[in-house]
Amino acid sequence: MEYKTNPIVRFLPSLTDLAFLMPIVFLFARMEGAKTMLGDGDTGWHIRTGQWILANGRVPDKDVFSYTKAGQPWFAWEWLWDVCAAWLYQHGGLATVVTVNIVVICLTFALLFRLVRRHCDNPFVAIAVTFLACTASSIHWLARPHLVTMLFTVILLMVLDRAREGRTRWLWALPLFFVLWTNLHGGFLVGLIVLAGYAAGELCRALFTANSEDRRAALQSAMRYAVTAFACALASIVNPYTYHLHAHIYQFFSEPYHVQNIAEFQSISFHHPVALYLEAMLLFGAFAAAWFVVKRRDFVPLVLMAGWAHMALFSARNISLFAIVVAPFVAQALYEMLCGLEQAQVASWLRRAVRGFRATAAEFGATDRHWRLHLASLATAVVVALLIANPNATGKLKPEYDPERYPAKALSLLRADPGSRIFTDDEWGDYLLYQLYPGHKVFVDGRSDFYGQDFEQKYLDVMNVKYDWEQSLGRYNVDTIVLSTKTALASAIKQSGHWRTVYDDTVAIVFRAVPERAAESQQVSAGISGGKERDPEITKAVHRDRKMVAVKQPKGV
Repeated sequence: MEYKTNPIVRFLPSLTDLAFLMPIVFLFARMEGAKTMLGDGDTGWHIRTGQWILANGRVPDKDVFSYTKAGQPWFAWEWLWDVCAAWLYQHGGLATVVTVNIVVICLTFALLFRLVRRHCDNPFVAIAVTFLACTASSIHWLARPHLVTMLFTVILLMVLDRAREGRTRWLWALPLFFVLWTNLHGGFLVGLIVLAGYAAGELCRALFTANSEDRRAALQSAMRYAVTAFACALASIVNPYTYHLHAHIYQFFSEPYHVQNIAEFQSISFHHPVALYLEAMLLFGAFAAAWFVVKRRDFVPLVLMAGWAHMALFSARNISLFAIVVAPFVAQALYEMLCGLEQAQVASWLRRAVRGFRATAAEFGATDRHWRLHLASLATAVVVALLIANPNATGKLKPEYDPERYPAKALSLLRADPGSRIFTDDEWGDYLLYQLYPGHKVFVDGRSDFYGQDFEQKYLDVMNVKYDWEQSLGRYNVDTIVLSTKTALASAIKQSGHWRTVYDDTVAIVFRAVPERAAESQQVSAGISGGKERDPEITKAVHRDRKMVAVKQPKGV
């Protein structure tokens, strides 16, 4: 006998709503709210790039933001995200940009829960694993294009999940999907890596099976994923820079300097609050990989787990992707283990507890599976958007760059001299580019792939007060320096007779060159024949403040 679902149930919150709201709760309860999303200056130059594209009707191919490398070839490889961010900014400022990016994170984990739920019939286990993946990913919640890659990775996994069930026609849509992904973010390479992992896992299954039919099926699956990956790689050439973008990305990652000096490419400190969640995912992921190999002779989870665990330990920015990729397999393995405990030779009280837990979960899950209108998610998103957009918003709801971390109070002084050539670190370069462009151009900013390791090393030498730091500044006619009051370079400049302090608010200190220094800078610049000896290239980097390393760490809890 079938029972009709009470219509009221359609309006009630579900676990999908909980997964959607989870990042919002975490963001405002454990983190810094809207300020967390603006914890990196890169958002600013992405917005300015999008505005430039909208104003000029084309994608830039030469630098327009710096005075050190003006006119040099530049790949705005996230141009489509930049355009979207600029459009949002024009229709609501930073509040709109921040809100939409928060929604992207929420949608990512709502979809991840739906994917995990397909692998795990126990809704409590599914939501717990989703929560673990959510908290682990919080280390990189910033209003930047990489959030698209997090969302698109979940979508790709959903397509591949259906392909493994036999619905292989879903794979045909992936090349078009990759065209969009490529123009939004360079993380399309993540998708290719995941596809390669599926192909490699099926090859392993073919190698370790004795059944000829199973071997043939595994080889066919491996070929299917490999062909799909090749088609998606070809589709990624459909971008304004064609294959030159791929060559540029390869060149960037082939330079060891960036991996060694850019904070988000470095390994996480296990003193970081997120490290606990990473450790849990590593432990559960290892268990899941072993479970699938032993119980199912399925090597795809093992390949994905091993590969992404290495990448997460190698680079902090990969932790989010690792957590997302392994979550479905972790949930399925934990669920099957619970099912096995009911028949295992364990204490009777444990079997009863597991049986009761499963029965409760099954009863709850039967109701939770009914389709909902998800009004709770929609209403909360609208309320958060209105609170952030409120002109009187304060604290965690105010969408602004933290004035305790950025030179906000010094902006009026800097704007008063539009002809000045300002030197600051790359993080503040992002901020000044956002606040002062086009009135000012910057010495360096966060476009690490553009500046390159040679120029970046010279920039770091200046920040680390290398003996020729003044000569390096003189090459570019720098006449204004804006620094954090805590840097070693600020202390060194105070002791130099070539600069004078014109502003100090305990967050930022501004120096101007004395007339004699300005004349020396012009002579140094004139001595560089045609600019040929200028350093050709720089990056978003770690600079050492004498004995202390000052790095821009990804945000976490």
